[in-house]
Amino acid sequence: MTLPGESSLQRIQFYASSSYACGYLPGKLAQSLIATPHHLIDSAAYSGLIQLGFRRSGKFAYRPHCEHCNACIAVRLPVAEFKPSRSQRRAWKQHQSLSTRILPLEFREEHHALYQQYQLARHSDADPAQNSAAQYREFLVQSNVHSVMVEFRDQDKLCMVSVVDVVGDGLSAVYTFYDCSDVRSSYGTFNVLWLNAWCQALQLPYLYLGYWIAESRKMAYKQQFQPQQGLIDGEWAPLRIAPSGK
Repeated sequence: MTLPGESSLQRIQFYASSSYACGYLPGKLAQSLIATPHHLIDSAAYSGLIQLGFRRSGKFAYRPHCEHCNACIAVRLPVAEFKPSRSQRRAWKQHQSLSTRILPLEFREEHHALYQQYQLARHSDADPAQNSAAQYREFLVQSNVHSVMVEFRDQDKLCMVSVVDVVGDGLSAVYTFYDCSDVRSSYGTFNVLWLNAWCQALQLPYLYLGYWIAESRKMAYKQQFQPQQGLIDGEWAPLRIAPSGK
């Protein structure tokens, strides 16, 4: 692995995890490359790692490291080139009444309750223990990098929370959860558009969206945001994805 020359990255070591069931492709086993020790993964180090395809989950920085599969592709939006589709422009207009607050990374009961509702609606077959306060804290409230929570409200009603990392060349969408009871809403789309606009305001060139897997329905929404770059063979390049609809 070739790493940038920053001293914060030179002290980091990497190890491959044991195999585990892939959460995106049924019947497949996955492995991850883990960056350690965790206390060295600060904002400067993570800004380098994310350019190499790493992501963050709690205090863990990782990237896919599967021996016989390379389906996971790290993707990002070049903010200046992004062009919203007609349906995305409708979603932007639909939710203009939402108010936003950028909050420090802290545990809030109201946020956790919305997270539990979201998990139940989207992942009803998951182990309920995975939605516990302890799991939520470990997954979304712990971080060694510059992380914030963006809260979206319709008057007093909490509608959506987005956990975001601020890195050297952009913003990274870590995880977003929202009220699924309103079937007419387009909260997920609006969140990506809002983060893209925030990148523009901060004069940051990229919005990192995590991994895209062509065969995964869970990842399909990401292909709607074009143009897009993917990390292929260690280089960021235009990723030619045919959107599934306008």
